[in-house]
Amino acid sequence: MLYPSIDSLLQKISSKYLLVNLAAKRAKEMEQTEHYQIKENEYKSAKNIGKALEEIKQGLIHVKED
Repeated sequence: MLYPSIDSLLQKISSKYLLVNLAAKRAKEMEQTEHYQIKENEYKSAKNIGKALEEIKQGLIHVKED
């Protein structure tokens, strides 16, 4: 089972496509800057893409919708 679940993520972000783009951009940003919004030992995921999804789940990353 993946954490966080797609259902819980879609409650935060309305579109699967937007969710994928947002997570990919955040993961790339983490790789380049090594800046994390949660303490590293509090993440459940080892990879940056999973960490980005966890940040989205916790509401630390927001989307500005028009």
